[in-house]
Amino acid sequence: MDEKPNQYFEGTIQLRNPSDEIIEAAASEIEKTPSLFVAKTKKVTNGIDVYISSQRALRSLGNKLQKRFACEITFSKKLFSKNNLTCKEVYRVNMLVRIPSFKKGDVIRYKGEDVKILGMSKKILAKNLETGKKLTLNYRDVPR
Repeated sequence: MDEKPNQYFEGTIQLRNPSDEIIEAAASEIEKTPSLFVAKTKKVTNGIDVYISSQRALRSLGNKLQKRFACEITFSKKLFSKNNLTCKEVYRVNMLVRIPSFKKGDVIRYKGEDVKILGMSKKILAKNLETGKKLTLNYRDVPR
């Protein structure tokens, strides 16, 4: 991802536990948008943070990554300043992209029982192996 140092940014993509494929996919999506630029990138303990110039593009990128890689996406915002001309509050948006340690077809332990992952998108579709009951799980409820 090409950086333009000392540039203004509106949002941060926080990629956690990313594979090279996910980093490349995010970089190619950013490069496809001519008005979008990367202000800076920063390596952190378990991933990478990418500071970009558009909140709207950030949300669009999040949707594309979630469809392609079945990952947990969480948005948060923080007050940055107030526009003096319009008196509107200006926020910076963070998008956390957390890649789970499991994939479709894996068997994981959930609440003391074995469940098989049937599908992943915004939520996880699983099947209890003992009872055969299908479950819909949130990413935050499943152990990482």
